[in-house]
Amino acid sequence: MTSMVLQGGRVIDPGAGRDGLFDVLVTDGRIAAIGNDLGAAVPADAQRVDCRGKLVLPGLIDTHGHVYQGVTGRFGMNADLCGVRSGVTTLIDQGGPSCITLPGFRQYVAEPSHTRVLAFLSAYLVGGLEGHYYPELYRPECLDVDATVKSARQNRDLVRGLKAHAEIGGFARWGVQVMRIAARIGREAALPVYIHFGQLWPKPEAGGLPVNPDSIFNQVVEMLKPGDILAHPFSRHPGGFVEEDGKLHPLVPEAVARGLKIDVGHGSHFSYKTARIVLDAGIVPDTLGADMHGYNTAVPQPAGTPDSHPDEEDHLFKGKTRFGLVSAMTSMLALGLPLTHVVDMVTRNAARMAGLEGELGTLQVGGVADVSVLNDERGRWRMADNEGTQVIAERLLTPAFCLRAGRRFEADASILPVAQEA
Repeated sequence: MTSMVLQGGRVIDPGAGRDGLFDVLVTDGRIAAIGNDLGAAVPADAQRVDCRGKLVLPGLIDTHGHVYQGVTGRFGMNADLCGVRSGVTTLIDQGGPSCITLPGFRQYVAEPSHTRVLAFLSAYLVGGLEGHYYPELYRPECLDVDATVKSARQNRDLVRGLKAHAEIGGFARWGVQVMRIAARIGREAALPVYIHFGQLWPKPEAGGLPVNPDSIFNQVVEMLKPGDILAHPFSRHPGGFVEEDGKLHPLVPEAVARGLKIDVGHGSHFSYKTARIVLDAGIVPDTLGADMHGYNTAVPQPAGTPDSHPDEEDHLFKGKTRFGLVSAMTSMLALGLPLTHVVDMVTRNAARMAGLEGELGTLQVGGVADVSVLNDERGRWRMADNEGTQVIAERLLTPAFCLRAGRRFEADASILPVAQEA
């Protein structure tokens, strides 16, 4: 038997109703005990880890990753770089694999990764090839309801939902038809659909349909079922939660009341100004995904891949500001969300989104020892988005290390942001 005890950290576990200073004993990859004084329960040869002044949390779940490395071109990142080496124990890839490429995703990404990797299957046959670089591959004829539903049903251990896009470039090409098909796939597969809002593709140069960005949200919401997920509420791109006049779309509260969920899906399009509008209107997201990929994160460009994404020039899709899941947690704190809710976003709520509540996102005796340990500092740090807006964070969270099924991984990823003191 191998044992490790995490001593004296602040354990916050919304799923278990636990918040306080506790020791956590891990034995053979499972949580063996949690308590104030474990005493004789701790084996004499257990490794003792001082966690005083740190947060000890259920293993963080990133609800929005892009980790189909080698298949989605420059877009797909290494799962462990974004995962365990960034303090995150579970990643949900959003739309990288499709019904065609899911077997490869399982064999070459999910199975060999130290990070637990799940997927929201792409509604499109081509999945996330080159980060959706070629919009014409996402037209209605490039979706297959029966094949995608079959793939989702027969891979339930891996596939936890579907991914689709509701944005201006697509609506200008095909209207609402693609989203209708995607919503049908979600209903027939009995899985949540995760919808990207905010412009992704440029409008077609000729022959496009006229699109009012403010009309997209209400058209899409009418197609959805409770539990479906509206992504990117804080995006600076048009066609989302905030209308062109700078006000919250009037149907957002109704969508929430109908049981739709909201995921931050941070990304390079994250805007503190938009976030302020949405939060001040009383809309608080349920989950927090980082949305890192090879166009907005400093990783080497694979040989032969495009030098830039088609909408980088207009929308700064690439971005220059580094971020990750834990730094996104700091941004949520700087915006005024309470720590307990921020933890809930990346633990219990994220597990619920994946249909794994009670299994992931909580620390329970006998359960798998997925644990994230974060540094928790006080001071003044300057946080910036890609619009140039800055906010001051007086509390800074950074990953220290994590346990994935009891195995320790240091937070040494080269992509982690470095905080700037104010």
